[in-house]
Amino acid sequence: MTAESAVTTCFRHPEVESHVRCTRCDRYICPDCMREASVGHQCVECVQEGARSVRQARTAFGGRISTFPLVTWVLVALNVLAYLAELARPSVVDRFGMLGAGLVGPDGGHYLWQYPYDSVLTPEGVVGGQWERLLTGAFLHMPPDDGIGVVHIVLNMVALVNVGRVVETQLGRARYLALYLLSALGGSVLVLLIAPDVPTVGASGAVFGLGAAYWVMGRRLGYGMRSVNQYMTGLLIWLVISAFATSWQGHLGGLLAGAVVTLAFAYAPRGDRRTLIQWAACAGLLALLLVLAAVKVATLTSGAA
Repeated sequence: MTAESAVTTCFRHPEVESHVRCTRCDRYICPDCMREASVGHQCVECVQEGARSVRQARTAFGGRISTFPLVTWVLVALNVLAYLAELARPSVVDRFGMLGAGLVGPDGGHYLWQYPYDSVLTPEGVVGGQWERLLTGAFLHMPPDDGIGVVHIVLNMVALVNVGRVVETQLGRARYLALYLLSALGGSVLVLLIAPDVPTVGASGAVFGLGAAYWVMGRRLGYGMRSVNQYMTGLLIWLVISAFATSWQGHLGGLLAGAVVTLAFAYAPRGDRRTLIQWAACAGLLALLLVLAAVKVATLTSGAA
């Protein structure tokens, strides 16, 4: 064997001489391709293959483990930005607040829904095709000069941070976001069904959904239920009091939707099909809420309600 033939090179960079082998595939690797392993060094390809083969840690409900409640803080930021937008332009509330059925006159005035309506009036709200209000209303809050004012958003954001970060850590980000949005939608749909002509804003429906999730998770994971029950008692008391200040329909709808979603997350049987069952339950609830909304709109626009 000649000296020239004894020279070994990196399998990825044939022009670079190398005398170190990957401890996994035994091929020669140069310093640029070396990655430190528990024993020796591995090549880039073996490190990538190892990462793909390692099973990701999951929460008790099947979500990916995360230590920072990113989604909760993003939701808080979106609510605050929406509040700043409505302070700068109050018409944002009129356009994007939750409203099932209303009428707008040629002078821009808002009128209660009636069917049939005069030809000079234009439908607004969900009956007017503004379906986005079912979600956008959950990111708006009472302006400072209306109702409980700025206290509305402060209370909701404090509750969102305190409960949301606990729920997000247990569910994982994707499931947590689904819970939040479906709770918000559930609150808006119940408003549409019971009080379609009442303008409604606020993240309260979603927050009540998080409260229901907190209770269901506590039961499933064996928390000390005293503190959990105390929180839920306070939430239910506020549900009753809110009938005089805010939308109890939105609160109750969010509470029920949040409970349904979390029950599906918590009690879906473990195994390869758990994730499929959990997301199927979310899709089923979404379909049910949209069907109920569509039926109500059809009723309102036919003069049956």
